[in-house]
Amino acid sequence: MNVLVLNGSPKKKSDTMVLTSAFLRGMQSADGADPVRVDVINVIEKDVMPCRGCFGCWKTGTGNCVMQDDQNGILSLYRNADVLIWSFPLYCYGMPSHLKAVLDRTIPLVSMRMEVVDGVTRHVPIMDFSKIHTVVISGCGFPNYEHNFEGLDLQLRNSFGNLTTVYVPETPLLNIPAASPLALQKAACFERAGREYVESGFKLSPVTIQEMQDLMISKEEYLKNVNGGV
Repeated sequence: MNVLVLNGSPKKKSDTMVLTSAFLRGMQSADGADPVRVDVINVIEKDVMPCRGCFGCWKTGTGNCVMQDDQNGILSLYRNADVLIWSFPLYCYGMPSHLKAVLDRTIPLVSMRMEVVDGVTRHVPIMDFSKIHTVVISGCGFPNYEHNFEGLDLQLRNSFGNLTTVYVPETPLLNIPAASPLALQKAACFERAGREYVESGFKLSPVTIQEMQDLMISKEEYLKNVNGGV
């Protein structure tokens, strides 16, 4: 099983990657699973230029971008992935710009031809995306996930099939020493979820997703701490 993790955090000590790493541990410990090979790409360290809309990739039809940077190496791993995990913090109600550049430059994997699928007009893929299962783990510094992830969620559902999304509030608590008991509990939850994801055939139950997204402390307590006790 090939797993590609696109780490979109710009920080070496990523709150969201605490959870993603726990999820990966669970996947690797799943009963009866094939050996799990994990490639982690720290996108902030890669040279990925913004898409310039030249459509050179559609002219060549090779599945590669005509720009010579690190994106084609990412596309090579992308094409061979069984599970693709996008791990990133919420930035302005979406994904960080350096990670969005990676998403924008996956257009070499589709053609100019269009089709309508479930009411959504999309470009026809040049590869079999049905074999790729996509997991999005996104954390935010807000004390709730309602409303804050709606714009991102629509983009993701129009971009990916076989999609599982997990939106986690209060993630700054994961790297605060005083909150380490809470972080350990949340990491254990994600590790259990990783095992479930593999053992259930790349699915998570609604109950599990809700547990992964639950607040670690109350909204009122979180806001009081963030606002300096005011």
